[in-house]
Amino acid sequence: MSSNWKRCPKGELTGRWASHYVTMNPQGFIVMSRKTHQSIKCAEVVHLYFDRINDRIGVRPADPRGRDVFRVAKQGRHGGRLIRAYRIMQEFGVELTQSVRFQDVEIDGDGILVLDLRTAKARTRKAPGGVHEKKNLVI
Repeated sequence: MSSNWKRCPKGELTGRWASHYVTMNPQGFIVMSRKTHQSIKCAEVVHLYFDRINDRIGVRPADPRGRDVFRVAKQGRHGGRLIRAYRIMQEFGVELTQSVRFQDVEIDGDGILVLDLRTAKARTRKAPGGVHEKKNLVI
């Protein structure tokens, strides 16, 4: 029996941690990857903004001695960061029924990390052990 192998192309996709990765849950916890945190100059504290017209959240590095600052805490073992941002949900009426991942994360010309709620997708749940749940396949 002869084999007819065809190589599977990898494509141009980057890994989750090699690109900007930001999520937000219904409790207002914004979690970002190390790469994303580094892109906002490894800020210890940030200002949070909300653009009601475009339904976007903005995160900008701030002076630790300033007013209205939110602390950026360590999250996990790999350099991720956490911002407790429930106040922005209360102040501007942001409601999430489940955790979301921001798809089009960018930094604008003013150095603001832009998190667009219009393009955010529901975050998939993982099974115990960190593996996505899979259905049994019958071949």
